[in-house]
Amino acid sequence: MSQNNKKHAPNMRRKRGGGPGQGPDMMRGGEKAQDFKGTMKKLIKYLSKYKTGIIIVFIFAALSSVFNIAGPKVLALATDKLFEGIMSKIAGTGGGIDFDYIRNIIITLAGLYLLSALFRYIQGWIMSGVSMKVTYELRKNISEKINKLPLKYFDKTNQGEVLSRVTNDIDTLSQTLNQSLTQFVTSITTVIGITIMMFSISWQMTMVALCIVPISMVFIVIIVKHSQKYFKEQQKYLGNVNGHIEEMYGGHTVMKAFNGEEKSINEFDSHNENLYHSAWKSQFLSGMMMPIMRFVGNLGYVIVSVMGGWFAVRGIITVGEIQAFIQYVRSFTQPITQIANISNILQQTAAAAERVFEFLEEEEEVPETSSPVKNKNIKGSVDFREVSFGYDEDTMVINDFNTSVKPGQKIAIVGPTGAGKTTVVKLLMRFYDVNKGSINVDNHDIREFKRGDLRDLFGMVLQDTWLYNGSIMENIRYGRLDATDEEVIQAAKAAHVDSFVHNLPGGYDMILNEDASNVSQGQKQLITIARAILADPKVLILDEATSSVDTRTEIQIQKAMDNLMKNRTSFIIAHRLSTIRDADKILVMNNGDIIEQGNHKELLEKGAFYANLYYSQFEVTSAS
Repeated sequence: MSQNNKKHAPNMRRKRGGGPGQGPDMMRGGEKAQDFKGTMKKLIKYLSKYKTGIIIVFIFAALSSVFNIAGPKVLALATDKLFEGIMSKIAGTGGGIDFDYIRNIIITLAGLYLLSALFRYIQGWIMSGVSMKVTYELRKNISEKINKLPLKYFDKTNQGEVLSRVTNDIDTLSQTLNQSLTQFVTSITTVIGITIMMFSISWQMTMVALCIVPISMVFIVIIVKHSQKYFKEQQKYLGNVNGHIEEMYGGHTVMKAFNGEEKSINEFDSHNENLYHSAWKSQFLSGMMMPIMRFVGNLGYVIVSVMGGWFAVRGIITVGEIQAFIQYVRSFTQPITQIANISNILQQTAAAAERVFEFLEEEEEVPETSSPVKNKNIKGSVDFREVSFGYDEDTMVINDFNTSVKPGQKIAIVGPTGAGKTTVVKLLMRFYDVNKGSINVDNHDIREFKRGDLRDLFGMVLQDTWLYNGSIMENIRYGRLDATDEEVIQAAKAAHVDSFVHNLPGGYDMILNEDASNVSQGQKQLITIARAILADPKVLILDEATSSVDTRTEIQIQKAMDNLMKNRTSFIIAHRLSTIRDADKILVMNNGDIIEQGNHKELLEKGAFYANLYYSQFEVTSAS
């Protein structure tokens, strides 16, 4: 499982965007939602339970901006009083500077900025709590949804795609809620407030200042138009570089075995060269934005300063108002840029939310029965009655499958690849529901059980081992979580894990790494067998359970399995027919049909499909 996660990691990185030297968010070619309005309505509805907190946040964010905006206007009063005092002192007509008045202004100004900071702190604290609650709830809902989805969903969707929704998409929503929403309110309030303040000082100077905006936007559009394609290429080539590195790291043994180092280096150099050319162009163009905007802004400052000086000489405005106006002009372009940035972020957020809601709205498994059968006194008889099934309704994999299994019988299922052997097991475990017919356990249709109760009846050992990042003891205990250490060790001894575990560093407490590569494939198989033994199930399912162990270990495992299978119904999928000669019944499958059934001796005497299959393996074994 860990390997699969790694395999899809490059895809996840490509979707999320952001690489070395990534430019401003507004420069990214983010994925857009197909239904922006519909998705935002769903998101707003989802956030409605937190509306009180969000409304308070918006009010506090607006008030924080208002107090901040009022600062330069108040400071203008102090500047004017200071200017008047100096001029009166020079002219000899007054008592000089009124420091008490200026002190009161400074105290008022400090109070305004402290209130602004306090409101900003409070709204940030509340919004962080809201965003974390939403993130927690969404992840919780997705986790619950994963357990309700039918297996067919995961057959058509790779793990990286699902993980991307749990990680990248939820993170995008969280960051937008935590930062962008309040920033959007703050920026809107700032733009409106600054515009009003500038008009209150001088409408002529305001009109000149407003001309800076369209000129700046023209340059921004030109730069974005040219840099956008390079940012897209950068993300594409970054994904290629990451994917190539990951493939080479994951398969470095094979790469060295086939002397593929030079080919790998050449391929990496090609990807890296493409990344270099797209990256420096995108970074250069995006880096030009701020110098150009500063240049245009400085031209505006020059014009405003000249006009302000001329108006001051004519007595139209005061020196303090010029100072305040210049402060407002310097603060005017930043919130506009932020609004443009946030509008792009909202598109990406809508795309992330759309993917999350699509996942949460996926069709779930058939609901559980309201009056389930209890697991008590289950003996383990299994009946397949005219079972038909297809992964696609148009293509049947199993056709009118009929067989009866008595409690404690050992049933082997054999046949060529694609015959439908594993599909039978998946139907038995109710990973899929049959299209037609029924599967009964002790004369109860398996659909009458709760899925969890039904699966409690089964113990599985598969050819593909699954071990998680934990100790060997914990991996075995996964079969029965309330088992004691002594019970785990007994199961390990029965599966011959105990014979090798003491030679490992840490013994039973040794931590298996992500892909369990610090134990051999055969040892992995033994651990999973120990897990099945510990589960002590009514029915065993063994899918090539000894395929990855050596002959000597296979004999040991076979003995342990024989003891385990006593008085238990067992289904054994086997390719090596020598391992199932003592089965009570052998079901020979081909193209979804049972074409022969009987014990080993009976099927050999028939001299048909099974006999040919068995003797062909015998000949290959003899030849080797």
